[in-house]
Amino acid sequence: MKKLLLIFFLVISFISSGSFAQKNSSNAGWKNVNKILAKIKAPVFPKKDFDITKYGAVADGKTLCTEAIAKAVNACAKAGGGRVVVPKGEFLTGAIHLKSNVNLHVSEDAVLKFSTNPKDYLPVVLCGWEGSVCMNYSPLIYAYGQKNIAVTGKGIIDGQASNENWWKWKKSSGDKESRPRLLKLNDEKVPFEKRIFGAGYYLRPTMIEFMKCKNILIQGVTLKDSPFWFMHPFLSTNITVDGVKTNSSGPNTDGCDPEACSYVLIKDCVFNDGDDCIAIKSGRNNDGRKLNTPSKDIIVKDCNMKDGHGGVSIGSEISGGCHDVYVENCEMNSPALDRMLRIKSNAKRGGVVENIFVRDIKVGEVAGAIVELNMNYDPPEAKGYHFKPVMKDIFISNVTSQKSRYCLFVEGLANSKVKDVFISDCKFDGVKDGSKISNAENIKMKDVYINGKLTE
Repeated sequence: MKKLLLIFFLVISFISSGSFAQKNSSNAGWKNVNKILAKIKAPVFPKKDFDITKYGAVADGKTLCTEAIAKAVNACAKAGGGRVVVPKGEFLTGAIHLKSNVNLHVSEDAVLKFSTNPKDYLPVVLCGWEGSVCMNYSPLIYAYGQKNIAVTGKGIIDGQASNENWWKWKKSSGDKESRPRLLKLNDEKVPFEKRIFGAGYYLRPTMIEFMKCKNILIQGVTLKDSPFWFMHPFLSTNITVDGVKTNSSGPNTDGCDPEACSYVLIKDCVFNDGDDCIAIKSGRNNDGRKLNTPSKDIIVKDCNMKDGHGGVSIGSEISGGCHDVYVENCEMNSPALDRMLRIKSNAKRGGVVENIFVRDIKVGEVAGAIVELNMNYDPPEAKGYHFKPVMKDIFISNVTSQKSRYCLFVEGLANSKVKDVFISDCKFDGVKDGSKISNAENIKMKDVYINGKLTE
């Protein structure tokens, strides 16, 4: 009898210590936030202004000001840096290429309108496109290998994309021919510089893309109707996205997609997008494995997510991995928002995703699952491939929701299960179909209520 009691108390002690370890693992993770924030410093610029109208820009919304803006950028960089100012009025332009120590400042009551003529984004530049690397049309605002760069102000940056121009490419040659060609070059490991696209290939450019840059600030501006993704920091570090609004119903118009980036802060933003509001990435298939640069040390806080495929997504181009992501104090609500948290990959993309922390999220309505962890994304692509994706150590706490189809949608693989998911202190109401879980292990709930019923 004494032996049985001893065994009983040992088991209880083990369970309690496991629960305690789980709780403290989450708490310990959140303690890293201040360490990460201490390493994210927004760039500071000399107090010198370079008004684009002094270099020939005309505020009539019709005259192409590309050359005038380039002159202002060059003058600013040559003088050691400062602000290239877009004053009140409407200015039409093609691609803008920033240089080190230059802050493109779009003033209140200013509208920077981008041409819808693809020729205004040539010659091609090295950039990312859905996780692959190629030579393509220049992003609308672009920088490569620069440091201390910014896009700021209370004005509007208008990509002018619509179903009459850029967006129609998705349903034409863009998805049917050019996209498969790029994926084939990725599979064949063709050198990046030899993957020539641009004219005749219909891969839409991003709105803002900073590649291999350091010390980035995007602040205050309203971005609307991008041809493709809105903000795409790529292979960059020390990034602040603060108080930005995105608005588009177009295809693939993700709000902010940091890819293979570290030390990223996204705060006080409003996302209303035709795809994921935030999608953290690290390269697709062979390109992601070649770059071998995980996205890490990323903080998302105090944001509002409206329409979109996911409020915060990780993947699906995640072959380089992702770790240490912190999401807190956000609001998400729309019948056209599909999920709160979405992590996605497959057996071709692989990637290790771990140490993901989410807390204090208020969800009104999402159309799909509150949390979706999917290793079987785009199954036809993954057929015959065996790169095992990993999703583990995911901590979710203090989330409330009012309406969704699923609470959890978890789909691992038979040879690589989703594991170690800890959900605590949450209330999920209006859940239509409960949870759908397969190929997963060690999913724990504590003080979780689903439709008013305690679910442990």
